[in-house]
Amino acid sequence: MTDEQTPFQSPRSDACRQGRGRRGRFERGFGRGDFPAGRKLGSDELQLVLLALLAERPAHGYELIRQLEERSDGFYTPSPGMIYPALTYLDEIGHAAASREGNRKCYTLTNAGRTHLDARREQADIILETLARIGGRMAEVRDAFAGVNGTDGPEADELHEARHAIKHAIRRRLGCGEGEARRIAAILNRATAEILGQS
Repeated sequence: MTDEQTPFQSPRSDACRQGRGRRGRFERGFGRGDFPAGRKLGSDELQLVLLALLAERPAHGYELIRQLEERSDGFYTPSPGMIYPALTYLDEIGHAAASREGNRKCYTLTNAGRTHLDARREQADIILETLARIGGRMAEVRDAFAGVNGTDGPEADELHEARHAIKHAIRRRLGCGEGEARRIAAILNRATAEILGQS
């Protein structure tokens, strides 16, 4: 699957219909505080989030991409190849209405879309809150690393290598079982305490 091929319910092509109902890698973390193993939403999840954003105000596809990027602090930035097929599908089923504004389409939530969203509002809120929470955590990590990068001398190289080794190790263990996740979390918590001199 390429970056532009997603599990979203998009326009009515056979290829897109085959992906309908498949779940993105975000699913396992929602509502349980788990850090998800990837940055993709399932088709239903993306459509629901888009409806929630359109409930706030009409928007172009690019604006919706930017809103998701801002709400997640840069953690989740869907590509146009993900957003526009999802918007087209919402337009086709009557949950959103597209109007032409110059060379762009502006999407508005319909009454049917609002009814669908109201029935699933709790799920939509959980997804948006999870994106914001994870984005906030990632921002804290970036800020911490930004401060560390100000170190000069040979020790800076050692710190840089150690930092990337940890990131690489964690990336390799993404999607591990619950027991392994708890073991890794305990290791990181101990390392954090030692760094802060709290051990």
